[in-house]
Amino acid sequence: MAEAVKSDSIVIIPTYNEKENIANIIDAVLSLPHRFDVLVIDDNSPDGTASIVQGIISERPERVHLLQRKGKLGLGTAYIAGFKWALEREYEYVIEMDADFSHNPADLLPLRAACHEGGADLSVGSRYITGVNVVNWPMGRVVMSYYASAYVRIVTGMKVRDTTAGFVCYRRKVLESIDLDKVEFKGYAFQIEMKFTAYKKGFIIKEVPIIFVNRVLGTSKMNSSIFGEAVFGVIKLKVESLYKKKFKPIIK
Repeated sequence: MAEAVKSDSIVIIPTYNEKENIANIIDAVLSLPHRFDVLVIDDNSPDGTASIVQGIISERPERVHLLQRKGKLGLGTAYIAGFKWALEREYEYVIEMDADFSHNPADLLPLRAACHEGGADLSVGSRYITGVNVVNWPMGRVVMSYYASAYVRIVTGMKVRDTTAGFVCYRRKVLESIDLDKVEFKGYAFQIEMKFTAYKKGFIIKEVPIIFVNRVLGTSKMNSSIFGEAVFGVIKLKVESLYKKKFKPIIK
């Protein structure tokens, strides 16, 4: 039987070795004027991240939740696990967010509002909708990310400027329409695949401008293989969209 909840919004935060950030990011989310619950997906962090979350749960069991996995299984699979968890409950808005404060928790409010009040089915916290709003990234990484998004737009036809963004709010019906067991990619291409699938199905995607700030504490999980998956995975997605049923529109 589905578990009743009082909030309409859940924030999914994947973690691996985020002990420096996790308590503060949870506190920041819980302190917002709209109630956002939190689901942490921890991939067996050796630094004790999960233990910190468990301590918070002992004080706020109705607001904070934890899924522990046996190891590093990929960002995409973490979010898929979180999506399934959220869909088993009564959440209307399911939001992806990083643990390291690169995403400002205050921006959860306009992201949700874009769906709740603004007519979007999926809202994206965009670094590039009003220029390049990235702080403390090396110039090479900024250029790589910006032009990767441009490349994705050209190949897929999506009118989304920040296609690799990981700060995203989904309406429940978007996730219900996608066969989550058939999502192929685990790294940054996961973010592209989810947006592209929603786009092909006819859902409304809106971008909300944010300022992305590179992490101050902890270690980045970005590597060249993750980026390579995104670059080459886009072509695969485009080809598959021409004949695979999972991309077929559901909205007239």
